Amino acid sequence: MNWLAGMKGWAKRLKRDVLALWLAARDRRVPWHAKLVAGAVAAYALSPIDLIPDFIPVLGYLDDLLIVPLGIALAIRLVPAPLMSEFRAKAERWAERPTSRTGLAFILFIWFSFLVFALWSLWELS
Repeated sequence: MNWLAGMKGWAKRLKRDVLALWLAARDRRVPWHAKLVAGAVAAYALSPIDLIPDFIPVLGYLDDLLIVPLGIALAIRLVPAPLMSEFRAKAERWAERPTSRTGLAFILFIWFSFLVFALWSLWELS
């Protein structure tokens, strides 16, 4: 069971680093090439769409297991170390913040309203 705790810690650090890279991509102190890589990696890691869909056997999880961690490692190397430490600390603080159920309800309401409008529009066209 010790390996399970190690994997959970690795996944938590990976999540923190993705958020830190997102912060790095938006900071003016980071060199433009590091911003480009950090932004692309963070966008891909946070995107619900994968380069290789997960339903494809073996290859589907390849991007999650190899591409994302290697991209994160590359982006971290490009961001200056003192800035990366600052972004990681900020990401840690953000991760500890409580989530908002009201915000979730609001977003779900917007999506539901959009769905109702789309169905109503289709009904009117037919």
